[in-house]
Amino acid sequence: QVQLVESGGGLVQAGGSLRLSCAFSGGTFLNYAMGWFRQAPGKEREFVGGVGRRSDVTLYEDSVKGRFTISRDNAKNTVYLQMNNLKPEDTAVYYCAADRTGPWYIPQVGHEYDSWGQGTQVTVSS
Repeated sequence: QVQLVESGGGLVQAGGSLRLSCAFSGGTFLNYAMGWFRQAPGKEREFVGGVGRRSDVTLYEDSVKGRFTISRDNAKNTVYLQMNNLKPEDTAVYYCAADRTGPWYIPQVGHEYDSWGQGTQVTVSS
């Protein structure tokens, strides 16, 4: 059974940076696309971005393009979300998710993902 554990959240001032990590276990990491989602209070969960089984295949939601970078380290079974130039509207609980899928596909909707982490809080102060 796949397990995902996020870390790296915290409180940061606007314009600052954070790097979230998501440790994967219980399966063959290379067989999974990995996604990051976030949910702010009172809002629905939204797709932030994802990385395919191929590390060079990535996808981002428009509001984070150019500020967030997703990468994966297949030797460490870990996916990262590097967040730069953070804004107060980035405040949310961030979740990583895993989907066993083909090499080129990155799901953008939550119900396509098989496994989820517990989430980590990111708070950006103005």
